[in-house]
Amino acid sequence: MTTHVTVSLTVNGKTYREEVEPRLLLSDFLRHQLRLKGTHVGCEHGACGACTVLFDGEPVRSCLMLAVQANGHQIMTVEGLAESPDRLHPLQESFREAHALQCGFCTPGILMTLLPFLEEHPQPTEAEIRDALSGNLCRCTGYQHIVEAVARAGRARPRKPAEGRREDRREEK
Repeated sequence: MTTHVTVSLTVNGKTYREEVEPRLLLSDFLRHQLRLKGTHVGCEHGACGACTVLFDGEPVRSCLMLAVQANGHQIMTVEGLAESPDRLHPLQESFREAHALQCGFCTPGILMTLLPFLEEHPQPTEAEIRDALSGNLCRCTGYQHIVEAVARAGRARPRKPAEGRREDRREEK
């Protein structure tokens, strides 16, 4: 007899209270119980990055986590990126414009990896982008268009002035 555990978590801004088996993977919970199919399962060993979601704002491999570990936490999947069904997130838009996807299997995990990366590195170098992508496998594109899409998304972001920089202060006379 399998004992179920109640978990309460927020996924893409919506709170869920569900019964789960203690050994249910977070990726399977998202895909099968919540019907969020954007989180892809590739290797089931955490090596490919296809199942990456944001866990309290940090990218994690959902195939390596149990649903019970997400109890009380905030999860964001690729379905939570866009503001509405007819408007892409700027990062998704840059992928479209740069032709940065082919089959699309890896794309959700790459997007979820790059979202917090761009918050920390708003104007990334090519080397920084490639390093950020190093945990996500893509078998179709060769990464060049993906790198271009991330650079494009960084350039499209409004620049925030660095706090305390001399040229940003107004001198009063």
